[in-house]
Amino acid sequence: MSKKHFFKSLVALALMLSFSISYAQDRFDKVEIKTEKLTDNIYVLFGAGGNIGILTGEDGVIMIDDQFAPLSEKISAAIAKISDQPVKYLLNTHWHGDHSGGNENFAKKGAMIMAHRNVRKRMSEGMTRSPERITPPAPAIALPVVTFSDDLSLYLNGEDILAIHVHNAHTDGDAQIYFPKSNVLHMGDTYFKARWPFIDIQSGGSINGYIKALNHALFLVDEETQIIPGHGTMSNRAELMAYRDVLATVRTRIKKALADGQTLEAIKAADYIKEWEDWGAGFINNDRFIESVVKSLEGS
Repeated sequence: MSKKHFFKSLVALALMLSFSISYAQDRFDKVEIKTEKLTDNIYVLFGAGGNIGILTGEDGVIMIDDQFAPLSEKISAAIAKISDQPVKYLLNTHWHGDHSGGNENFAKKGAMIMAHRNVRKRMSEGMTRSPERITPPAPAIALPVVTFSDDLSLYLNGEDILAIHVHNAHTDGDAQIYFPKSNVLHMGDTYFKARWPFIDIQSGGSINGYIKALNHALFLVDEETQIIPGHGTMSNRAELMAYRDVLATVRTRIKKALADGQTLEAIKAADYIKEWEDWGAGFINNDRFIESVVKSLEGS
């Protein structure tokens, strides 16, 4: 490559990065953090990224997930309106940046971060999905300092808080956070309400594990349980069961198609998900979801 072409490439890259940073900053500047009260001391915060669970009380604020780093001040301001206590404990439901991106900021303010051990492992290693999609290793301060393999129990603010690992669902480090006294369940990204889930195969996720995680949640909850999905509005047992049934139906159809020798392209064209095509308007479109199910089943 000539010096002239090299210089032009550097300029183009700089302009692209400048545009990307400007676009991202503008995106987060416009985000509004909305608060919904579920019980006397449990709230959910909606913004950009995964839904945040909040438990308030004299023991300090317990926080579930923290969205993206640029939103930390807005999130802190929203929490300050419902509690004068600091965020003392922070639980990550998994490692993705839209749920753990604020870890560093809240840790610097004194929050103790807790998560499944695979969350710490993946955050510390980072991930390369493609040359254009690289997640670098997180700084040490952003990593969980308390980890667990199967479950973790906390007894704070008058609540029994149960963090329960569900295996190889959205990732290999998912935890569902259950408040049995208040009958509230935070499912992290083991539940994308009314949209296709992101099955992160590269992070150990699978369609079979995802459906098992939904069944686990259905075992815990009853008709009165308030369910916080990873993405989407508040939900309930009936909606969760219907969601599980859709994924189970799609899995059955695609599994049979694979057994019949159909290719991925043939499966995409066969309308196996036609009843729920509108679910593809979310983060995961229809083709991408089908691809993840096929890859997951082929690797099982």
